[in-house]
Amino acid sequence: RLGIPPMVGMLMAEPIGLFRQRYPGVELKIAEFGGLTVQQAVSNGELDLAMTALPVDEDSGLSTLPLFNHPLCVLTPRTEAWENVQSLSPEALAAHPLVIYNEDFALSRQLMALFTCHDVKPRIAVRSGQWDFLVAMAAAGLGSTLMPAPLLTRLNIGPELAVRPLAEPAFDWHVALIWKPGHYMSHAARAWLRVCEEVLAQPQR
Repeated sequence: RLGIPPMVGMLMAEPIGLFRQRYPGVELKIAEFGGLTVQQAVSNGELDLAMTALPVDEDSGLSTLPLFNHPLCVLTPRTEAWENVQSLSPEALAAHPLVIYNEDFALSRQLMALFTCHDVKPRIAVRSGQWDFLVAMAAAGLGSTLMPAPLLTRLNIGPELAVRPLAEPAFDWHVALIWKPGHYMSHAARAWLRVCEEVLAQPQR
């Protein structure tokens, strides 16, 4: 019982392939929900493991294994309003309509915290749990959106969209594997943890 948010799932082909190669007889049951939903499911014992964006609530008591991190990029329509913009501060981003993730996505909570830290209120036009739908909405001119850099290679970005960096402070997408200490972990879950430690885990400093 593994929880993987849809955005993270796009980057899991290699570890899932290795898992199937090493454990061909072990079924990996995957539940796809937003990061905050899978965090709660792990806390409640409904999932053995989950992948989610950091940070995890400190009072959750969950164990974490950092896996990877990537910068966030801003996708903006190629309109006159964006013509001379090279990079975007949180203030500049909040001044235009946004199409962003549903509230059960950990990344959505991080973005809202970023805006709050800069004392600005974003103009949210559309929320969705589907990254390709958000890109389509941005391409249609409904607003800008943010995507982790690795997903850009999987997107069909046409001439109607421009990719711009988010200005300082740098805002990265940090993903980790989480589990509940002391909770029974199935054979499949332990096997997945070993594969992630080998293929994805960031070296300890």
